Amino acid sequence: MRLSSLLIVFSTFATAALLSLVAASFSADLVEESSKSSIEHEFTVQGLDWAEVYAEGLEVYLAGVAPSEAARFQAISAAGRIVDASRVIDNMLIEATADIAPPRFSVEILRNDTGISLIGLIPEGSNRDTIVANLHKLVGEDMVTDLLEAAAYDAPSGWDEATRYALAALRQLPRSKISIEAGEVTITAMTDSAERRVGLESDLLRRAPNDVVVNLDISAPRPVITPFTLRFVIDEESARFDACSADSDAARTRILTAARSAGMTGMSDCKIGLGVPTPTWGRAVERAIAGLADIGGGTVTFSDADITLTAAMGTEQVVFDRVIGELEGNLPDIFALHSELPKQDDDNLITVAPEFTATLSPEGLVQLRGRLANEISRETTHSYAKARFGSDQIYMAARLDENLPVSWPFRVMAGMDALSLLHNGTLSVTLDSVTVMGRTGNPDANATIALILAEKLSPTDQFSIDVTYLEELDPLAALPTPEECVANIRSVLKDQKIAFEPGSGDLDESAAKTINEIAAHLNECPDLSLEIQGHTDSQGRESMNLALSQTRAQSVLNALQDRRILTSGFTAQGYGESMPIADNDTAEGREANRRIEFVLVEPETEDEAATEGHEASSEGEAAADEAEATSEGGADTEAEAEAEAEAEAEDAPTEAPEAQDANSADANGETEQQTSEQAPAESGETETADAEAEPSSDEAPADASDDAEATTTTEPAQDTQPETPTEDAAAVDTTAEDGGENTTNDTN
Repeated sequence: MRLSSLLIVFSTFATAALLSLVAASFSADLVEESSKSSIEHEFTVQGLDWAEVYAEGLEVYLAGVAPSEAARFQAISAAGRIVDASRVIDNMLIEATADIAPPRFSVEILRNDTGISLIGLIPEGSNRDTIVANLHKLVGEDMVTDLLEAAAYDAPSGWDEATRYALAALRQLPRSKISIEAGEVTITAMTDSAERRVGLESDLLRRAPNDVVVNLDISAPRPVITPFTLRFVIDEESARFDACSADSDAARTRILTAARSAGMTGMSDCKIGLGVPTPTWGRAVERAIAGLADIGGGTVTFSDADITLTAAMGTEQVVFDRVIGELEGNLPDIFALHSELPKQDDDNLITVAPEFTATLSPEGLVQLRGRLANEISRETTHSYAKARFGSDQIYMAARLDENLPVSWPFRVMAGMDALSLLHNGTLSVTLDSVTVMGRTGNPDANATIALILAEKLSPTDQFSIDVTYLEELDPLAALPTPEECVANIRSVLKDQKIAFEPGSGDLDESAAKTINEIAAHLNECPDLSLEIQGHTDSQGRESMNLALSQTRAQSVLNALQDRRILTSGFTAQGYGESMPIADNDTAEGREANRRIEFVLVEPETEDEAATEGHEASSEGEAAADEAEATSEGGADTEAEAEAEAEAEAEDAPTEAPEAQDANSADANGETEQQTSEQAPAESGETETADAEAEPSSDEAPADASDDAEATTTTEPAQDTQPETPTEDAAAVDTTAEDGGENTTNDTN
């Protein structure tokens, strides 16, 4: 009985415990499933489909590969809003980040009168030093500001081609901004005239590489036209413009179209400028020209907002009134129209008897005849003519007439201003009109005269212009071309030389005459690009000859600068003995090789610009190797040179003291050259540090002149220029002549 009671109690507790375990298990599963499903629903709403959720008891595990750190943080925050954040266990991974993309490489080049500035980011593989060196040669070392940065990435496709093209284009654009990107170049520039702009655009597009996109924005400054003037004439000969102004390309097209509709044939142009009185200028001119054509002949003159329309003689009054009435109603409000229909007398003649005439001869003499209002007017006219034409060129024979109109003196002065623009011609001032006729060498004389008369005469005053342009009178057309300038210099130097002091780069006094004649021709050749080249023979060491040729070329350039020659486009370059034109084994050949050449610099081609960087890099490596070889072998070379000099002294005891001194100087100069490394000369020429053998006493080369013959060619200038040596590097070789009896300095 007692055992049964205990069994019942134990069974009861065991059953309760089992039921508790079952209930706890179901509760835990319910909590886990509820947490998991709630978080998964939240992830779906947030678009986090990549995340995985696992629940184990009260803890929630997040797994999966997040595309970014931000997405991972978003998943943790979303789970923390469903369950307590402390229950969230982060087992997520971050997707591997791709390699960092290279930066966007670009360069901005700004060029103006103060120099060139570079700013931007370039690949580390770009030859930055070569780019800057080319710009130094273009404008000078002190006028280039280098703000470039380099990144350690390979150059993108099209970068090198775009850079070479941009640097070549910069040579033609003194005021410009060039933007360089991989495969694309954007050029913004300003030119002196519209014609220059068209030529530049055509040339730049033609030179552009096929795989480079070129964007051009080249503008030409517009002149200020005051007053804004236009004059259109229809007479028995033709329909034409004496002067034409427009404020835009659209207005110019509109005006020229109206003129052709009125009967104008051939080519004509309309100057685009600033100063238009109203944006409706083109429309007003178009309607005025159409009205003049409807009348059948005459002139229409615009001076700012004033319009003067004069009908042709014989125009019917009815037609004139109709056209003028329509024109007054159609013109913009800002314009004021003055119209005139010439009247006929009984003989069908207009009274146009001249009252004042001025005649300008080709020699510059001016004769003033006719009528002036009073003595003050005559003195004023005489003084004004002296100021315009010269005090010794005026002949006054005018009479006084007090019945002349008040505006007469102003019309005479305006006509004198117009006459002063001609080479020769006549001025006629009458009661009805002002007439200017003659010849000129200024292609814009017609337009300028029309502008002067329109500005200074009243709107009701009539004037006519009959001026012929002759090219032989145009001073600009008579200027020689660069090739002609070179030919003129060649004619001066044909039988003359530019002489130097023996063994130095200083000009001899006898060279002044030759330099003066060259300077006289260069004064007639503005904007000329020349390279002054110095050349020597092969006597002496190569490094000494190179230094001497550079010094002499620079001396010639300095002499031209002293004579106020514009040398901004000139460079001085020495080439030593590297470019002979004759045999150095004869005295005549050495004489010919010692020369100064004036070389016309041609525009650099695309191929030259593309290879320039490679050549400069190769020369830099060659210079470094040569410098190392020179340093290692310097001591041996010096010892060999001294031993050779002593051996020659023993073999030739009768040698002149001057020759021995020269040999010693040569050896010492060689030692100095070894300790102060010089840059290599032309591309392909490597300066050696070995001492050159001095001529022995039994050798007697023929004497040669110390003068360097100057010649001119039109070959392109060399791209690579060696550094300018000092004047102390002049090479002097001393040799014996005529069996050693006399000594002669055979100096380059």
